[in-house]
Amino acid sequence: MFNLILFEPEIPPNTGNIIRLCANSGAKLHLIEPLGFSLDEKKLRRAGLDYTEFAEIKVYSSLAACYESLDSPRLFAFSTKGAVSHDAPNFKKNDAFLFGPETRGLSKDILNSSMVKDTLKIPMRPGNRSLNLSNAAAIVIYEAWRQIDYLGSKIIQPEDP
Repeated sequence: MFNLILFEPEIPPNTGNIIRLCANSGAKLHLIEPLGFSLDEKKLRRAGLDYTEFAEIKVYSSLAACYESLDSPRLFAFSTKGAVSHDAPNFKKNDAFLFGPETRGLSKDILNSSMVKDTLKIPMRPGNRSLNLSNAAAIVIYEAWRQIDYLGSKIIQPEDP
């Protein structure tokens, strides 16, 4: 499935919500240290409910270590500075989506890194700064999953009349 990478996440409830997102979509969650919280912090557990046991979560000391462990996937970085819309690429299984810290986003060094295939953005109304991290991650994961026909899901079709 897909790989969702959070670079130095800061806010426990956002990561908790993303754990729940990953458990429900089949995406794997990769956290790059330093984390702004402990993985057993109450606010993270509350937001993630009991979904932690259903999500695949790994923690890495660096983005490079994470990238190498994933066998150098197509890595899409997300930033308000991106020039391409989040729904423009044709996503494939094992693609990786990189999001930065809530208060500062990804640095220019990371955005310009040879690891990054493209920097994408999620459209917003003019004058707004950014979306909530967990909301942005959900938009991206569900768009990518839609593109591969929700592989691995159980979609209930309406009954014929």
